[in-house]
Amino acid sequence: MADIKPIRSQGDYERAMAEVERLWGASAGTAKGDRLDVLATLIDAYEREHFPIEAPTPVEAIKFRMEQQGLTRKDLESVIGSRGRIAEVLSGKRQLSVAMIRKLHDELGIPADVLIKSARKIAA
Repeated sequence: MADIKPIRSQGDYERAMAEVERLWGASAGTAKGDRLDVLATLIDAYEREHFPIEAPTPVEAIKFRMEQQGLTRKDLESVIGSRGRIAEVLSGKRQLSVAMIRKLHDELGIPADVLIKSARKIAA
């Protein structure tokens, strides 16, 4: 096995991915398992820098959570308010209030930083 080196290029990345594929399923605590762990860490760092994933918008996060939990718009009335307000929020015509953000975070478990994001962008 060759020495492990930082992933600095697309070629390095592809070679690391191929090696991970060969090592997949290696037992933890073995030399192969340790190598797999180190390569996975290097790959993760490279992907975070070169292939960042944009956080969802608040509306995308709400819709995703609704889908995950099988919720309907009616289920959001206790969190967001009236049907009209829910429609405005989900269409992007209305900003989330602080009270809505708190309830969406507390009751649906949506990260507050995701819900706050659009308010920061618009204010900037």
